[in-house]
Amino acid sequence: MTYVVAVSGGVDSIVLLDMMVRSKDASIVVAHFDHGIRDDSHEDADFVAAVAESYGLVFETRREELGANAGEALARARRYLFLREIAKKYDAELVTAHHADDMVETVAINLLRGTGWRGLAVLDSGDLRPLIKTQKKDILAYALQHNLEWREDSTNHSNRYLRNRVRPAVKALSTNSKNQLQLLRDEQIVIKNAIHDEVYKLFGDGPQYSRYVLTHVSRQVAIECLRVITNGSLTRPQLARLLLAIKTMPDGRTYEAGAGVVVRFDTRNFYL
Repeated sequence: MTYVVAVSGGVDSIVLLDMMVRSKDASIVVAHFDHGIRDDSHEDADFVAAVAESYGLVFETRREELGANAGEALARARRYLFLREIAKKYDAELVTAHHADDMVETVAINLLRGTGWRGLAVLDSGDLRPLIKTQKKDILAYALQHNLEWREDSTNHSNRYLRNRVRPAVKALSTNSKNQLQLLRDEQIVIKNAIHDEVYKLFGDGPQYSRYVLTHVSRQVAIECLRVITNGSLTRPQLARLLLAIKTMPDGRTYEAGAGVVVRFDTRNFYL
């Protein structure tokens, strides 16, 4: 099996890479995305290239000039676009260094933004995350034990980013509290996957969906079904308006739900 390991140069991804190399049962490609947000970000790329060479691994990188004003969402989207391209190139699994503290931070951010229960089911894509139950303190202990070197991203100390602002509160949580959040997150993922399975049983994988079904279940159930059908791209108000359109739109009409989702209606069904 081939794995594309996302390596930023920070301690988390450096530890992940070292662990995977030591396992000696995988073909590894090191992938680094240089977002160009910081003036010195090219130094991270040079560092990761040298680390990959020291392990005798293939190295892939891309630099984009996103600029100092680029937000977290844009940087993350561009990074994952690159990583998935590399994973496809090598027919490989993508591996990231997200850990338990990352999970707690993401839950905290979602709660601050007024999330529903799905905001607890974080970091649940098909990517591999071997460190997801490992706490940051244990990652640092591993790095020191094995004399690993890494780079510190200066943006990790900027209050411009919400994640940095919630980090002190996350660090202050007890190990037991973090473990409880981990269990809650795991339970929510099970629930979300169960909902996806039930929606597939009802509708299949589209692009045709029954209007009748959604008009004969509760509003809450219908909205959850539509959230799955639209791949989570719509807000709750947009989903509510789409449900109303499904119940009332005449045959032959189309409806723009938002986020590029366009729905066409006939008498019995709607089509994305």
